[in-house]
Amino acid sequence: MDSRLSEASKTGDIQLLHQSMAENPLLLHNLALTSIENPLHVASLAGHVEFVQEIVKLRPAFVHEMNHDGFSPMHIAAANGYLEVVRELLRVDPRLCRMKGRDQWTPLHYAAARGRGDVVGEMVLACPESLEDVTLHEETSLHLAVNNCQFEAVKILVELVMELRKDNVLNMKDKYGNSVLHVATWKKQHQVVEWIVGNRTTPSALEVNIVNQSGLTPLDLLLIFTSEAGDREIEEILRGAGASRAKDIHHTPSNCPMETNTLQLQQPNDPTEYFKFKKGRKSDEDPSPVLLVVAVLVATTTFQAGLSPPNGGLHYTTGSNKNGTGCGSNGLVVLYMFFNTIGFSVSLIMIDFLTRNFPLLFKLRFCMVMMYGTYTVAVISTAPKSMLLCITSSTPLFVVILQLCCCINLKVPWQNLIGSLAPLRS
Repeated sequence: MDSRLSEASKTGDIQLLHQSMAENPLLLHNLALTSIENPLHVASLAGHVEFVQEIVKLRPAFVHEMNHDGFSPMHIAAANGYLEVVRELLRVDPRLCRMKGRDQWTPLHYAAARGRGDVVGEMVLACPESLEDVTLHEETSLHLAVNNCQFEAVKILVELVMELRKDNVLNMKDKYGNSVLHVATWKKQHQVVEWIVGNRTTPSALEVNIVNQSGLTPLDLLLIFTSEAGDREIEEILRGAGASRAKDIHHTPSNCPMETNTLQLQQPNDPTEYFKFKKGRKSDEDPSPVLLVVAVLVATTTFQAGLSPPNGGLHYTTGSNKNGTGCGSNGLVVLYMFFNTIGFSVSLIMIDFLTRNFPLLFKLRFCMVMMYGTYTVAVISTAPKSMLLCITSSTPLFVVILQLCCCINLKVPWQNLIGSLAPLRS
């Protein structure tokens, strides 16, 4: 871009713009050959409304051009909250707020994610269809506002959704099947949940029991971890609107007997059912969090026990040790390591079962595999050669047999058995 034109765009100097064009009438036309960025990008970034008006008069086509970062002038103005600049650009073409940029983000997406409420309202009223535009990850502007904790933008968007009768936007799902209510619940945003579920929406507009790709409802996401401050209020709001956990929905009698029977036949195929609540137990709460704590404690204890065996370790010979004990002592140590490794392995299997719907699952499983590898190397490095083969081969074999027995007891098909033994599968 010409240096004088660039300076005029940055400072909003209209007089300098006309002087430059008087010297070179084709100055703006030549930009298509010399520069990806045009004066409208620069002026929109600086918020110079009068300069934007002048450029739009001289070269309206500039409003549709992207710079080297994948931003149009409307993207830039919307992200920075320059309402007057946005209005000027919308006068040229109201569909500019739907223009796809980097990662398929529109100007409305940037405005919502940054909480530019007045800009959001201006663009939605100019082009209501923009409410349904999604990013590369299939997020709507409402998803982005909630995910970035922009409550004012959420309020405006929800009001416009109801006013424009775009109720379907409230239940649109992102790439992972999460609705806006899923995101708000996961982020523990009390205000947002109350606003979305409350009186501002009609009961038929919002699906409070919508399920994501992991088979979880918004209430499930709230109750995954130990209760935090404010969780009780969010739970009351959700339950007051008829929210339930996914397992309760599946167990509710439906009007379609054949579908209900199918669900009941499929339930034993899920290995996690073994750890879920069964009628007749004392607690009415889901025991999974308690089981997870117990499994972690067992894994910690057995890991430490494997690294610090009794009597000072496993450094002894296969004949007799210093205290005069012989092969019988070695056999006891083999049993000690055998049972300890079984406990450690089974605890990791339980952790894997109970956390399979958690976020960052791949990283969690990777950590468990690395921890198991550390344990194995430590045992191999300390075990006598005479019993090394016994410890390292028989223990994993027993764990596989135990896993097989559990799966047969639960009537789990072979593909589930193989899947449960693949710790890095996500």
